[in-house]
Amino acid sequence: MTKILTGGVGKAEVTAAIRQLGIDSLDVVASSDMDAAMKLRVGQADYYLGTCHTGAGASLGVLVGLMGSAACHTFGRSVPTEEQIAALLADGKKVFGFSMDQIDAVAPLMARAIAARG
Repeated sequence: MTKILTGGVGKAEVTAAIRQLGIDSLDVVASSDMDAAMKLRVGQADYYLGTCHTGAGASLGVLVGLMGSAACHTFGRSVPTEEQIAALLADGKKVFGFSMDQIDAVAPLMARAIAARG
């Protein structure tokens, strides 16, 4: 089972959007950014999806500091393509930020891409 932690201002909405997809191989849990960083570092979680108003600042601040920028990517207010997400996952990115107004578009794309990786 792949564990996704959600954080930031829209963590409840991201959690609900992913759970609504009914993908059995994903366990999605709302978290704080500090707890998520610790769980990612010790292998108790696989991915983090953070949200804030711009998708670039508070959604990833703590995680960039504790995980390093190489593990993190922000989409900001843009909506990525499936191909962009797949490439980022293949590159080893585990922490993603996006804006609250893109939750309905980005959260399902991320969940499906993560599930496809197994």
